[in-house]
Amino acid sequence: MNENIKTSLETLSEIKHLMERSSRFISLSGLSGVFAGIYALLGAYAANLYLNSSGLQPNDELYEAGSYAEYSFFVIDAVVVLVLAIGTGIVLTTRKARRDGNSIFDPTAKKLLINLCIPLAAGGLFCLALIYHGTLVYIAPVMLIFYGLSLINASKYTFSDVRVLGIIEVTLGIVSAFIVGYGLLFWAMGFGICHIAYGTYMYFKYEK
Repeated sequence: MNENIKTSLETLSEIKHLMERSSRFISLSGLSGVFAGIYALLGAYAANLYLNSSGLQPNDELYEAGSYAEYSFFVIDAVVVLVLAIGTGIVLTTRKARRDGNSIFDPTAKKLLINLCIPLAAGGLFCLALIYHGTLVYIAPVMLIFYGLSLINASKYTFSDVRVLGIIEVTLGIVSAFIVGYGLLFWAMGFGICHIAYGTYMYFKYEK
């Protein structure tokens, strides 16, 4: 009798595992989060050096509309960080998917990507509008909030831990919106430190 119960439990566990694999994209690499965080911290450091070379401090009141026109550097800086993070994420996630015998282009991965990109695209366009109007003080909060919403929106197609990271990013963005002049610090915390902590946690939880 005990043997039958054990066999039934093992069968149920296997069925649950198969259902999870079919409904969730489980090949996300924790190391990709760590590298994304490192790139973000390097990007924040470069931005800080640029401000200091201009005789400014990150917490100066230089983000008011029309008071700071030299933001092209920050746009390039953010794009470089984004490209490096995405590129590294694709490489590491593809390697993990192949090692686990999964496909990186299955229907679940496509749903994950779509649900991730819709809020990200909206946030990106919003940031362009802020740049156009010279209101730079809210760019960092907007990036954090919309990125967090993207993670929350996509979390139902991958690990539930992603939802927690999304909530943290949204919270940091909201707090940053009330503390103007410290956007770079919050940006480094959200995209840098949080990513490194999250990626490390995911790596040891699911990959080690």
